[in-house]
Amino acid sequence: MHLFYLLLFFISEQMKKSILILFILTSFTTLLSCKTESRNDQNLVKEIVFTKEGELSIFGKSNSEFNIITELDIELADDEYQIQTGLMYRESMLDNQGMLFVFPEEAQRSFYMKNTEFSLDIIFIDGQKKVVSIQKNAKPFDETSLPSLEPAQFVLEVNASLTEVWNLKVGDSISFTKM
Repeated sequence: MHLFYLLLFFISEQMKKSILILFILTSFTTLLSCKTESRNDQNLVKEIVFTKEGELSIFGKSNSEFNIITELDIELADDEYQIQTGLMYRESMLDNQGMLFVFPEEAQRSFYMKNTEFSLDIIFIDGQKKVVSIQKNAKPFDETSLPSLEPAQFVLEVNASLTEVWNLKVGDSISFTKM
């Protein structure tokens, strides 16, 4: 009988050690996973803010001369990630701001409003910096294709209805500088 109690005591001590080791490992794993979640949550709530990367002027043609219509601060989308993301996940943009997409060559272009929270006018511009097509009042979150009528090398996105305010037309032109 004494041998049985001694064996029971020995097993209990081993189980206590096993439980302690299991508890330490579980706590360590939980601690690591909490740190990772916290880091990811911070990235998800980070607000995307406008970053001025250049200035753009729009010129309208009247009586064979070009007059300045407006000037904008622009953010540039000139790499694959920026072009694919555009103005997605932003709540708004000021009327004196725009996003200029810069492509390496002229081609047929088509945009959509996936994950874009506010209405836009989309201005397609050729390699000579002339407006070739305008898509007005693109609806937020609409994934319908909005194509250019002519090949474009640049695309300018501005707040909806601004092209009406400016009386922008096909044939008007732009110039821009990078900062």
